[in-house]
Amino acid sequence: MPQAFSTLSLSQEMIDNLNQLNYTEMTPVQEESLPPILERMDIMAQAKTGSGKTAAFGIGLLHHLDVKELKVQAAVICPTRELSEQVANELRRLARFTSNIKILTLVGGEAVYPQKVALEKGVHIIVGTPGRIMDTITKGHLDLANVKTLVLDEADRMLDMGFHDDIAAIIKFTPKHRQTLLFSATYEDETKRLSKKFQLQPEFIHITSDADETTIRQSFYTVHEDDKVELIDGLMAQAELESCIIFCNMKLTCDEVAKELHYRGYDVASLHADLDQKERNEVLTMFSNKSLNVLVATDVASRGLDIKELPAVFNYDIPHQAEIYVHRIGRTGRMGQEGLAYTFVGAKEGKFVEAISKYTEERITLKSPPDLNSNKKFTRTAPMKTLKILAGKKDKLRAGDFVGALGGILGFKGDDVGSISVVDRFSYIAIKKELMNKVELKDDRLRVKKKNYRYIKL
Repeated sequence: MPQAFSTLSLSQEMIDNLNQLNYTEMTPVQEESLPPILERMDIMAQAKTGSGKTAAFGIGLLHHLDVKELKVQAAVICPTRELSEQVANELRRLARFTSNIKILTLVGGEAVYPQKVALEKGVHIIVGTPGRIMDTITKGHLDLANVKTLVLDEADRMLDMGFHDDIAAIIKFTPKHRQTLLFSATYEDETKRLSKKFQLQPEFIHITSDADETTIRQSFYTVHEDDKVELIDGLMAQAELESCIIFCNMKLTCDEVAKELHYRGYDVASLHADLDQKERNEVLTMFSNKSLNVLVATDVASRGLDIKELPAVFNYDIPHQAEIYVHRIGRTGRMGQEGLAYTFVGAKEGKFVEAISKYTEERITLKSPPDLNSNKKFTRTAPMKTLKILAGKKDKLRAGDFVGALGGILGFKGDDVGSISVVDRFSYIAIKKELMNKVELKDDRLRVKKKNYRYIKL
């Protein structure tokens, strides 16, 4: 039976905040890792994305934080910009139990000067990618001499991406007597070597695959290339899936699949390396706020994705590495919810199935595609549309400001508006699709806090 967070030696303020966040019972990785983390032990935890690992290390490092000491006391290293931002946002939620905890994200694609200014004013926690963190240290802007807790999140992915040298260099700037928390979905030889080199007698935590087997239903189908999109459409309708991610091995395939699904009525977008950072962020925002219901992605572009409540993953192309397969399907079946993972296998791709079977230690049965009811009624469109406001945090705007503005001007009620994402220069508001046509304002401008801001319907 899951244990409550209240059984841990945490402050009452933190327990109250966790209750407000609906964090009452611990997930398996939290239950296993938090006691040694709170005892300041090193841990090596093998747990997939969506297991609750961010809250595990987040609660631990916040517990040990001295708010009065305005120095970098914790550093979290992540493989991608997207994951860094997600981790930082989760830490900010967990840190609401007290005021004035300063958390800074250090990632590429952002201006260096504001990060430098923030560090000069004082920061408690930094979260970022190896390259930008190392660059900030080299420029003399970042001092890690007071770090109490170092977190290596998705260590296996960082090693896959060639970040070993940067990680090693960063660690040299931290105190020898620190707590090091290493989280990884897989436990390969290189990850073991990293642990052995930089951790002191770590507690090894392995969350068994029993839970994974019950939460992710995996199906492998032998499919001809020309029939794959038809099969995706049929399986989506059969399971009445609200959304999914489709993984392809090449950028060109992503665009072709997205185009075909668009013709079939889906709200779909591609996510691959040809998109610049701004375009990637917009696609991810629209997928998260349910303005897109299908994302077609390559592995490189999707690293670090943390999409909540994803019902299904399709492997349009079977991955050529078993580790990648594990990462792909780990996007679904999260936090105890059942997920579906469909993998399409070509006539000459049996060796990849065998590799996955050996790696996961699971027996895989290749099946012919099921008979699907092509006449079944199924809503292929996403429920929301996105309104992009050309103003954001730099204009001192918050999500609540837009709710008030849309309610006052257009009469929208609370449940008419979905997720609102406010970034430095832009804001993205999800609005029920059937209500988007009501947004017709003079000069395409929305009045917020006594100022008019331009908007675009995406």
